[in-house]
Amino acid sequence: MAQTLPETMKALVCEDIGQPLQLKTVPTPLPTPGSVVVKVLAVQSQRSLAAIIAGKTPFTFPKPLTPGNTAIGRVAATGPDTTSLAVGQLIMLDTFVRARDNSDIQILWGFSDGFTPQSKKFMADNWVMGSYAEYVRAPLENTWALDEKRLCGNPSDGGLGYSINDLVSLPEILIPYGGLRGINLRPGETIVIAPATGGFSGSAVFAALAMGATVIAMGRNEKVLQRLKDNFPRVRTVVNTGDVQADTATLRALGPIDAYLDLSPPQASSSSHIRSCFLALRQYGRASLMGFIPTDLALPYSHAMGNNLTIRGQFMYERADVKSLIQLAESGQLKLGVAGSYEICGKYQLDEIEECFQKTEACQEAGQIVLITP
Repeated sequence: MAQTLPETMKALVCEDIGQPLQLKTVPTPLPTPGSVVVKVLAVQSQRSLAAIIAGKTPFTFPKPLTPGNTAIGRVAATGPDTTSLAVGQLIMLDTFVRARDNSDIQILWGFSDGFTPQSKKFMADNWVMGSYAEYVRAPLENTWALDEKRLCGNPSDGGLGYSINDLVSLPEILIPYGGLRGINLRPGETIVIAPATGGFSGSAVFAALAMGATVIAMGRNEKVLQRLKDNFPRVRTVVNTGDVQADTATLRALGPIDAYLDLSPPQASSSSHIRSCFLALRQYGRASLMGFIPTDLALPYSHAMGNNLTIRGQFMYERADVKSLIQLAESGQLKLGVAGSYEICGKYQLDEIEECFQKTEACQEAGQIVLITP
């Protein structure tokens, strides 16, 4: 089904590792079977992208690459096999792409071609154009319809009153939400989230609260911990002192603790909080490991065995998690934008990417978002 698209568009392009992004005029993508073309409205500035394109992370990507992240946009053109999406429809793009004939082949569209020869070929042959562009061709199964009337409508008419920019906080929550669903977090349970004060880990706090849990937020940034406690009645806070016994005792005093979500960055490899959180879990407690710790850890083996703990590694999320999260937002249980304690620290166009990266580096706390609006 053909729709009118401009012949060319603006897109950011990384020609090679270590080279800065360049704003180029490139052909506008056309829809193919199994895809739609989306006009990008707003996309979050990926916190680790500057390090990724500089070659400072384990992530690799095909070159040239138009990077990207999960975005909010509108369908601009549909392919011949599109059945439920229409031109003009508000959508969310999901960047966790799996090959249709083998779901074990996985890429993070826009910044990582995975860790196997098959995944690297899959991305290089199909998905080198991400969302840091005016338009993007997207897989049908990664294009999720949003109820615009409900999300953005006037509250007097039953809407939630969000702006398009507010919706960008929705995909921010998606990855930790997958981890929480992976350990079957239930309403009324108590979960430790550690660390909980960064931009990404803070979104896990918001997700767990929307799921009906009580959250123990643990970290070193006392200012952010206090802000979380002040804003949410079901948040308790624990400062990571580095003393395993003392921190474990503090956590247990707030329990019993049903679950633990770990979102440790690489620099937290030697942090004591992981051991403290494991030791604080109750009988039959569950732990989800979603961080990027590059080294092996000495876990409390006898404690895990003696208390029948379930330990689950979780990479990203399942497709059912995306639909569930959107439903949670559309129900009003998951708060977005200012209502969800999110702050848009800055908005930048494609030609302002260096300033955008600088602002992103300065805005790493829970609830802080920097936007790119092509």
